[in-house]
Amino acid sequence: MGMYSEKVMDHFSNPRNVGEIENPSGVGTVGNAKCGDIMRMYLDINSEGVIQDVKFKTFGCGAAVATSSMATELVKGKTVRQALEVTNQAVMEALDGLPPVKVHCSLLAEEAIHAALWDYAQKNNIEIEGLEEPVNDISEKEEEEEY
Repeated sequence: MGMYSEKVMDHFSNPRNVGEIENPSGVGTVGNAKCGDIMRMYLDINSEGVIQDVKFKTFGCGAAVATSSMATELVKGKTVRQALEVTNQAVMEALDGLPPVKVHCSLLAEEAIHAALWDYAQKNNIEIEGLEEPVNDISEKEEEEEY
């Protein structure tokens, strides 16, 4: 486990915001068929468009748990627009880096946020500028990037 930073280990051992939100404003589920990770993100967004609460459930490796934990920390208290700016790069930096083989976990975290925001937008019949319809299986997206 020496290839993981202390922050990754901390978020893996003591993940923040685990669980689910009853009647969430938005919920997004994404997975990666290649490695079998599944991540579900719940958002509670108030009338001002601020994310008051966020919870997650992740089935996957330690890095997947750590990245989703850190991602929830980064979007909590933020506006929808600010949450949209939380990239996988930001998640990795906040965790002091990830081994290359685990970078896809941070992509999953970013996509889970986007999926939950998409659900929120659909439910409220609003359009969030810059938000694209999320994919359910992120390995499809990764393959596009490889070519």
